[in-house]
Amino acid sequence: MRSWQHTVVLDPSRSEPLFLQLSDALQQDIRSGRLRPGTRLPGSRSLAEALGVHRNTVLAGYGELIAQGWLHTRPAGGTFVVRDLPPGSTRVPRERIRARLGVAPGFPLGPPVPPARVPDFPPGVLVLAKGAPDVRRMPAAELSRAYRRALARHGRALLGYGDPRGHPRLRAALAEMLTTTRALPASADTVFVTRGSQMALDLIARALLGPGDVVAVEGLGHPGAWAALRLTGASLVPVPVDSHGVNVDAVASLAQQRPLRALYLTPHHQFPTTSVLPAARRMALLASRDEAGVVIYVGTLSKVLAPGLRIGYLVAPSAVISRVTELRVATDLQGDQAHECAVAELFEDGDLVRHVRRMRRVYRSRRDALVEALERHLGSVVHVSPPAGGMALWARIDPEVDLDRWAELGSDHGVGFFSGRRYAFDGGPVHAVRLGFTPLDEQELDEAARRMASALQELTPRVARPRGASQGS
Repeated sequence: MRSWQHTVVLDPSRSEPLFLQLSDALQQDIRSGRLRPGTRLPGSRSLAEALGVHRNTVLAGYGELIAQGWLHTRPAGGTFVVRDLPPGSTRVPRERIRARLGVAPGFPLGPPVPPARVPDFPPGVLVLAKGAPDVRRMPAAELSRAYRRALARHGRALLGYGDPRGHPRLRAALAEMLTTTRALPASADTVFVTRGSQMALDLIARALLGPGDVVAVEGLGHPGAWAALRLTGASLVPVPVDSHGVNVDAVASLAQQRPLRALYLTPHHQFPTTSVLPAARRMALLASRDEAGVVIYVGTLSKVLAPGLRIGYLVAPSAVISRVTELRVATDLQGDQAHECAVAELFEDGDLVRHVRRMRRVYRSRRDALVEALERHLGSVVHVSPPAGGMALWARIDPEVDLDRWAELGSDHGVGFFSGRRYAFDGGPVHAVRLGFTPLDEQELDEAARRMASALQELTPRVARPRGASQGS
């Protein structure tokens, strides 16, 4: 005891407990050599009196170091620093660990994954960058009633383990909807429910792809989908997209040059251009009549109800469903059975169909309102061909406009949108923007277009004039 004069200072105002402060201080003295191997430590009572703390605090501090192998006790003999500390077996103080973990781990990570979601804009910004539904119009009351009914009727079963493919009633409802609206020969056994379409893409990619596989993708498309495909080690090759969707001749040419494992495309309201793949191209690609069993269809209800509800689905041959089920069980076990059953109630009662019909009229009005607002506020700079459906416009922009800078200034002016570069596979410039009209009402859309014009005026004065306006107007 005479060989070690403690310099321990405990601070009750710190968030770290006193016993951990003590153990860290003792550990530091062992590291620095002030406490040598074999040194006997003061008794718990005497050290507690010296530090002005309860004896249990000292016992806990000693216990921490004993558990970590720094100290050991002898029956009726006291507490000692162990004699056989291996070289380099020192422990970094907790403050240093917290600081280090706040920066980076002590082991290498893989390459960064491109973000799969639209970044958040500051509060008050009118966001046109998202093709999302207006959550203010979600049928919350109907969904709440559906939850109550589902739990009242099937509560015990819904709150336990269920089918990892999804609740049977929801799978059956989705199959009926897809058969009616998409002419897909779907059944409950060929439908798999996921937490959004992104999860469906991830499961499919892991089920079918591996390092070295070649996947053709649309040259303008969804970065989130590309990220899911790339994580398997597959090699992605872009093919051109024109005003009628993916160029089928380019796909055929690529297939002659390299063996294609898969083709990922969005035939119905292509993302981001909103074009619809004509029937002739669909037949050439087996996208609507799959006699060979090579098509997997991915969809989502997030665009119908709300993104936060996280319900997607895929339709595939039974062997693929089995493989995807294995992967799902290994990572997620199952979805939210109560949630899925409640949405099935919305299908069966007709509430979901009525909501879709109602929102189609609302969104059609908003589409027209945004087209008119762009015409009024941005004149000849923006060129729009209104899509037949979907949730966004693909607006072509005059090449002389610095579109990247315009998008940056837009946020400063209270409107959020991206340049077309965000959707280009090669990251090159694209003189177009994707403007989502569904989350905002008609007045908000007009204000958003006005703010876009204001930002453009700052970028290039006198450019954004309404069509037909004179120099002096």
